Amino acid sequence: MLVNSKKVLLDAKKENFAVPATNFIDLDTARTYVSVAQKRGLPLMLAYAQSHREMISIEEAALIGKFLAKESDVPIVLHLDHGEDTDFIFRAIELGFTSVMIDASSESFKDNIAITRKVVDYAHQFDVTVEAELGHVGSNDFSESPTITDSIYTEVEDVLEFVDQTGVDSLAISIGTAHGIYKAAPKINFDRLEEIDQMTEVPLVLHGGSSSGDANLNRCATHGISKVNIFSDFINDAFAAISDQHPKDYLELKTMANQTMQEVLNHYYDVFETKPIAYQS
Repeated sequence: MLVNSKKVLLDAKKENFAVPATNFIDLDTARTYVSVAQKRGLPLMLAYAQSHREMISIEEAALIGKFLAKESDVPIVLHLDHGEDTDFIFRAIELGFTSVMIDASSESFKDNIAITRKVVDYAHQFDVTVEAELGHVGSNDFSESPTITDSIYTEVEDVLEFVDQTGVDSLAISIGTAHGIYKAAPKINFDRLEEIDQMTEVPLVLHGGSSSGDANLNRCATHGISKVNIFSDFINDAFAAISDQHPKDYLELKTMANQTMQEVLNHYYDVFETKPIAYQS
């Protein structure tokens, strides 16, 4: 079923688990993620990043995401990840995305609030939930974020003002992760996570989940993080499987990639301790 993220993430926060947000770049990746969610009976944030618009248009992503979600019995949120400008975000809403992220984290605190508030005001008219980012989750590569940047930690004292002034439904915070693949598991500031979690009722989001370490991610998921973004682990593990096993043709290659991505999502559902969410039909 196609839903927004409101109940999904509030339930996750209340029950101390996290929902995976999986970026899709074509029909195969989207269908693979949803098939695992359906088989496990678990919720999913099916995410499409603006930075991937050269691989798949937003129009194609909307068609794929809505079709797969509506055919599923479990809650599927069609989410725009890392929306970089309001025109693109508003287009996503018009096309039927049920959740959007505005990433104005590289702007000043004042401008981040103003830009985010503009998106929230528009999105809430259509029952679309909004995620924003406070602090800045840097990038090791170009996989989800448009540029390579350093991380800037979220300041605890800014959280309440930001949430109050913007009305966001979820908040991505920076506590030591970055987009892409690390040379070593990152050092996550769990004290900062605990401080922020205790001061706000808004569900918290962790970007840069790939290769962050299962112990780190499990602790995040069970101690305040309600959504974890995963992308690089899917494509890197699929490529590694293809390189190691040498498929004999293109069809076998695609099957191998899809099966590997299923294994990755199954693994992270276990790491995040994701639970079913009941919706009334």
